[in-house]
Amino acid sequence: MFSKIKILFEDIKFSHTVFALPFALMSAFIASEGLPSMNKIIWVLLAMVGARSAAMACNRIVDAKYDALNPRTKNRALPSKKINRQSYLFFLLGSIALFVFSAYQLNSLAFFLSPVALSIVFFYSWTKRFTVYSHFYLGLALSLAPIGAWVAVREDITITPLILGAAVIFWLAGFDIIYACQDIEFDKQAGLLSIPEKFGVEKALKLSSLFHLIMVTFLMLLLLTKQLGWVYLSGIIIVSALLLYEHSIVRPNDLSKINVAFFNVNGQISVLLMVLTIIDCTLV
Repeated sequence: MFSKIKILFEDIKFSHTVFALPFALMSAFIASEGLPSMNKIIWVLLAMVGARSAAMACNRIVDAKYDALNPRTKNRALPSKKINRQSYLFFLLGSIALFVFSAYQLNSLAFFLSPVALSIVFFYSWTKRFTVYSHFYLGLALSLAPIGAWVAVREDITITPLILGAAVIFWLAGFDIIYACQDIEFDKQAGLLSIPEKFGVEKALKLSSLFHLIMVTFLMLLLLTKQLGWVYLSGIIIVSALLLYEHSIVRPNDLSKINVAFFNVNGQISVLLMVLTIIDCTLV
């Protein structure tokens, strides 16, 4: 049993929670204008784990036939038969239960909106079948992290979490475009859609750069809505530098460092911005 659970968590890339979770915690601290209660933090963390695990489990189930054909993904748990479909479905249901129960523990608005959040994150798995802009839909799914954390703390929705959510949308869309460049040929063969598949690598990378510039713009706008100061601003400067580095190591004629750009750099971006935002909210 424990070996199956280990395989499941490896297959859904549980470590990639680092992309969305820091933005949820950022939002919680901004909403609290300081330190949120430990109760809120715990239930926000559990809700994040449940939502992301459910979303990834759904994606693996829905994409299993494509994963089996793609050399990059054929060793995932379902196509390689390390885990059967029934086990994945049980994991999916358990993750849904964890998310909904955590939302219930937070407040009535979070609980009321939990089915809406799940429908958004689940629907992403089908978007590559009919639109080249699935990268933005994935960004929308991850933007629910800061919006949901704000709801968890304040039980309302204002412009502040929406601005932070918009930053997440363009950040995610930008680096997901970079990641999708390695699957262009497979996407063409399988009839799947993406910005790199439609416009080619060179134009896709330029669009990715533009979207990351827009992300930084939204992060700057956040300064106008809340009492964030120079520590948060220093975080934006560091994030901008990391984004420039990310785009410098991935070029149309050299995609060998996509994994470094996708995993390492973006993980650093989210964690560093979270840490500096929390410092700004609590210590400055």
